[in-house]
This record gives sequence, C-alpha cells and structure tokens, in this order.
Amino acid sequence: MHPVPGDPWDLTPGQSWGPLGGVGAPGPGHRPAAEHPEGAAPGRRADDHPPLPELDGVADALALLAPRGTAGDPRPGGESAPGPSALGSRAPGDAPHHEASSHEAPRHRPDDRPPAPDRPSAAGPSAAPPAGAASPRRPARGHGPGAPAWTEARAIAAREGRRFPGGTRTAPLAEALGHVLAEPLTALCDLPFFDTSAMDGWAVSGPGPWHIRDAAVLAGHADAEALADGTAVRIATGARVPRETTAVIRSEHARADEAKGLLHAERSVVPGQDIRPRAQECRSGERLLGSGTAVTPAVLGLAAAAGYDELRTVRPVRAEILVLGDELLPSGLPREGLIRDALGPMVGPWLRALGAESVTTRRILDDEEALHRAVADSEAELLVTTGGTAAGPVDHVRPVLRRLGARLLVEGVAVRPGHPMLLARLAPGRCLVGLPGNPLAAVSALLTLAEPLLRGLTGRPTAEPSRIPVHTSVQGHPHDTRLVPVRHTAGRLVPLRYHGPAMLRGIAGADALAVVPPGGARPGDALEVLGLPWTSWAHPGTEEGCST
Repeated sequence: MHPVPGDPWDLTPGQSWGPLGGVGAPGPGHRPAAEHPEGAAPGRRADDHPPLPELDGVADALALLAPRGTAGDPRPGGESAPGPSALGSRAPGDAPHHEASSHEAPRHRPDDRPPAPDRPSAAGPSAAPPAGAASPRRPARGHGPGAPAWTEARAIAAREGRRFPGGTRTAPLAEALGHVLAEPLTALCDLPFFDTSAMDGWAVSGPGPWHIRDAAVLAGHADAEALADGTAVRIATGARVPRETTAVIRSEHARADEAKGLLHAERSVVPGQDIRPRAQECRSGERLLGSGTAVTPAVLGLAAAAGYDELRTVRPVRAEILVLGDELLPSGLPREGLIRDALGPMVGPWLRALGAESVTTRRILDDEEALHRAVADSEAELLVTTGGTAAGPVDHVRPVLRRLGARLLVEGVAVRPGHPMLLARLAPGRCLVGLPGNPLAAVSALLTLAEPLLRGLTGRPTAEPSRIPVHTSVQGHPHDTRLVPVRHTAGRLVPLRYHGPAMLRGIAGADALAVVPPGGARPGDALEVLGLPWTSWAHPGTEEGCST
C-alpha cells in the first residue's frame, strides 16, 4: 500500500506536542539518534515504553468528562494544568484509574525539533486561527505545488460531481430504497382520499343521546348510508365516515344502553373529533419532497400513500476499487514482509454507504503496465485506487494518469493524515480518486474527496455542517487541517487515541472525525464534525449524539 513516509507533523502515539501545536521536549525515554536501530520508526521502537492510557470505550470517555477537583489536583481550585495534548491522552487528574507515571512521559524523535521561524509555534492567542479556518494554498512537504486547503479540495470534488451527474431511471418502489429522487415527489391524490375515522368507536350525528343503528361501518367497504340526525353507528379505524357524521366517539368514551337502544357519551363531544378529514395531509398536486431526497423506508411509505407504484431516481454510480501493492495479503496472518490488506474489505462498503453501487474490487501488483490496463479498460464511473499516490519507486498512479491524458483536479491536499490524495478526471463523467496507502489516511481521502464527489454524482444535496464543542485541547498542524477520530459524549467531542496515519483502531471506535483547523483547538472550541456513513448526529446544541 506504500505508506507515505512520516514527517514531523504526522504524530504517532507517544509523540509530544505543546498545547496548540508546538513540539514538546524529549521525555525520559529519549535516546540519541545513533542508538536507534536501522529501519525502526523514526526516533523510537514500538517497545520503548508501555503504551499511553487510551480512551477505549464510553466509560473512559465519561471518566474524561468527570468534574475536576479530586484529591491530588496539581492546581488550586481543583483544575488540572493544561500539559501536552496528545490526542486522547489524559492530563493528571482526568481519570483516577489512570494515574500519571514516568512511563507516560512524551517520547521524542530525532526530527522532533522546534518549528522553523516561519511556522507557528506553541500556544498563544495568535497561534491558532479561529475554529474551522482553512489553510491557504501553499507548497508543502508531501503536497503537490499549491496544494488546496481541505475545504477547497472538498468544494472542487463537489463541483466535479455536479458537473456530470448520473443518469436517471424509473424503479419500482421495492427497488428504489437507498437511491435518490431525480424529481420532486408530488401527490397524485388527496391524502387521505376521503374522511376517515381515526379510532374504533361510534359515528354520531347531531346531539345525543343517539339511537343505535344496527349495521357497522368497516374499513375497506363502500360509502355507508348517511346518518340521520340523532343516530349512531359503530365504526372501525380507517373506515370511511358516513355522510352527515358530526363526530366519532371512542369506544371507551361511550356507554351503550342495549335495553333502550341508546348511546350515551361519557364526556363532551366536539364536532369533528377523531375524524381525519379529506386532504388533511396533502392535496393532489402538492409537492411533498424535493429532488435529491434519499429514498428511505418512510419515503417509500409516503410515495405509496400518495399514489405511486414507481419512482424516478438518479441512477447509482458504478465504482471499481483497485487495491495496489505486492505486499498485501487477502487473508491469513502477516508474514515475512507481507501485511494484510485492510483497505480492500473497508473501501467497498464505505463507497456503497456513500451512494455508489455495483462496487467491484480488484488487486493489482506493483506494475505500471498492469495498472495502466486496469484503469484504461475500466467502465466504472468512479475508480478508486489505494496506495501509489506519492512519488516512490513503485507509486505508479500519477504516471498512469499522465499517460492516459487525465486531468488532475486535486493533487495533494493540505490535510493530515492523507495529504498525498488526488482527484482526476479520466473523461467527462468518469473520475479517479487516489487514496493513500495508510489506512486512516485513506479514510481521510474518502471523506475529503470521494464523499462530496459522490454527493454530486448521485444528486444528493450538501448537508449543513454540524459543529460541536471539543472537551480537551487538540493539537494542530501549523499550516494544514487535521482530521481526528472523536466520540460524541455528553454534548462534547472527545478525541480518541490511535489516530496515526497507519492506524484504524481509533476510527473503528469513533462516531465521527473532527475537523481541527491549523494551529489546533482549545477546550470549548466548536469543531466541524464529519459523520461516518453508519452514524447519525443530533443537531448542534443538543445534549446527546447517536451512533448506530
């Protein structure tokens, strides 16, 4: 999958940052560069120290949100000192069951050095732009020349999708679920189509008591005989109300005197009560839903009630995934330089959740000719490659795109992780999204480029972004946006650990990704959240968010 070499701003667990992006001093586990073995991760080995405490469940997240002021707080008034803010790590006093100790001190890599003079340094009022601010276009390590800011890259992808929207098709209701309406849904009839009883009970006419008529009025039967004044008749829920009916009395609110054949009301009767009048919900020709609405089970029910047997929907996008790399195993345990393919099983279902259909996955070895044939011969409207987007000796995506005369729309994005991602137009209506080979970097690229592109191609409207306050300080890159796995707990975003570019453990337990602006975020800053396809979010300002 050709992971992109790390740089000083791609954190790994244990690396130290200042409160808003400054690199911390070496911890007790620091060793001189000469002591680090050849081929080890820069500046440390995996077994240098035990792992830092992690947020690995709702209980941990709630513990992090517990009130301060417990015994041992280092600051007067029970408020913990800020300290370095590695994602998900706790300051002393945050969680009583994770006491701070010397082995939790930040670790240092040889390239962990203070920022150059032109970079923002540690905390301070001028160090962090306002939450949500976008970074400017600029050349940067790992980016193409003038790589766009994260927000700009998403806008480019959305525009490309809207430029070449998919075709339409007419589908029976049973086959339209999950698709998108290609035209507004307009009522074909009044709803309800006639005056209907809302309850089981008695239809009555005029004031009571009422003489009981023998025949009952049932749902599904033709128009009943009109009620004479002073009479009552049994009626079922959903039945057509007889003409001249004043009201429906619920069974439990009436008493029948069988001996005298009279019905008495046990509470006051209001004209029109428990009757659903014709066209109460809509009139024929009224617009019910706009084009671009996702067809949910509720939409299918509404369409059926309004007279539809089939719907005009946007034709789903055909997608193909090319998993690149000699080192990938489709099954079994890693061995002798070979690793399991994590992206093949993940990207296909993710694309389906974003609106693609007929997703196929192919494995391609590190061979430029094989990749060229695969891209040139594909009939998919969306091609997604994994790995090969950087400039290494076997990174063939860019050379293949040049050979095919593709137009590069996005070549690198000022975002971490995932900055080597790309978007190319192969032909009108056919695009390629290049995902980096590192798993979390690939997720970043899916949400940055594939999600807005597919929204445009499938006619889905752009959702209004949600913003939720973050509980703790979150470190930021000096220039780039960062996407950080978070959990939504008690109305706050709690950053999770295991957020390195090559890791999936953090995102697997996350509700969403938080968009951290250049320079970082302070406690209470409202950050934009990118919901994952399988999660739903409460509106901003609500106390609880849901994950499903």
